Amino acid sequence: MVTAMLELFLRIERFTSRIALVAAVLMLIVSVTLGFYQVLTRFVFDAPSTWSEVMSRSAMIWCVFLGAAASFRGGYMMAVEVIYKLVPVRALVWLELLVALCCLLVLGILVYFGTLMTIRVSAQMLSGMQISIAWVYAAIPVGAAFSVLAVLARIASQVTRREPIGPAEAEALPERKHDTPVAPASQAPRHDTPPINAKTSSAPAPTGLTGRSRS
Repeated sequence: MVTAMLELFLRIERFTSRIALVAAVLMLIVSVTLGFYQVLTRFVFDAPSTWSEVMSRSAMIWCVFLGAAASFRGGYMMAVEVIYKLVPVRALVWLELLVALCCLLVLGILVYFGTLMTIRVSAQMLSGMQISIAWVYAAIPVGAAFSVLAVLARIASQVTRREPIGPAEAEALPERKHDTPVAPASQAPRHDTPPINAKTSSAPAPTGLTGRSRS
């Protein structure tokens, strides 16, 4: 029962993290495109746009907070690897639990206060546009909520040994995959005795066996 619930949760988290990653990529494309449009209108047409810079900045904010979920899930956030080397292998899971707890604490604060801030600024408008600035601030609680699911899924996969724990094991896995398999002793070619050449290694038979002995 617990395994089935865990598999369901991991499947849901995989879907949500994929949505967050795709949305982050789209927001990055929008931000770069609007930034190029802003430069084009300012320096080429000499008529700077009044809305592209604001929208480009807003799209980049959404890109950062949505992309954080994929970074948490893959373990791409900055880590102090020397701590993993000092901690014994058996205690790495407790270190990962401590790191996950700290991340969840920070993300919970972002969700709570980000929601309050989004509600508080809902009456304000973006400069040059008739859009509530709350749509920009909403990136904080939404991105943090995606990251919470990612952190929970990662620590659950590590505790159940579905994923490696710590950077040391993660770096050791690719080396094991490329190891050359050693052939068994029965199948390995033997080089201790040189091959026998039939033409040159035929020794003469003893005289006592091939002919009559002379008296």
